[in-house]
Amino acid sequence: VNMAISGARGSMDNLNMMAGSIGQAKVRGKRLERGYNERVLPHFKRGGRGAQDRGFISGSFKRGLEPTEFFMLSVSGRESLVDTAVRTSKSGYMQRRLINAMDDLKVFNDDMLSVRNTANRIIQFSYGEDGIDPSRGVHGAAFNIDVIIDGALGTEGGSKITRESIEREEREEDLGAWDDVEEFHDGGGV
Repeated sequence: VNMAISGARGSMDNLNMMAGSIGQAKVRGKRLERGYNERVLPHFKRGGRGAQDRGFISGSFKRGLEPTEFFMLSVSGRESLVDTAVRTSKSGYMQRRLINAMDDLKVFNDDMLSVRNTANRIIQFSYGEDGIDPSRGVHGAAFNIDVIIDGALGTEGGSKITRESIEREEREEDLGAWDDVEEFHDGGGV
């Protein structure tokens, strides 16, 4: 239980399957379909309306499974194995295509860290669209966002943007807009 609660391994659903009941067997997110002459398995009555007739597994791993329950559970297990294999091959193929497509791109160490191709044409003005040099991070540590904000705002350190400061700025902008409206109505006009 401690491992499931801490998130280290397993989940509460896994504990329920071990101690209580495995529950509904699913294929592609749906209950098992009737296939074999209006039944999920040939061992069931045709057109059966019970929970087990559509793939509900009342057994648990602690008590053991009936042969029909084991078969229904293995259907969803086989589906997930095939799905994992297909997704792995698709993502690997996509990665290979992206690597080949970006083969001639290079990040230049100029003021903006621009991305250029072999003909020296600019593809992207600022690497990653934010201008942050990933090689300057310390062993994959996150960047100090305050430094980035200070650089963007032109303030040299010490600026702490908080919810209160943003709300105060928005109120000041709103008041300034109302001053303009009042001036317009008082005869200032356009």
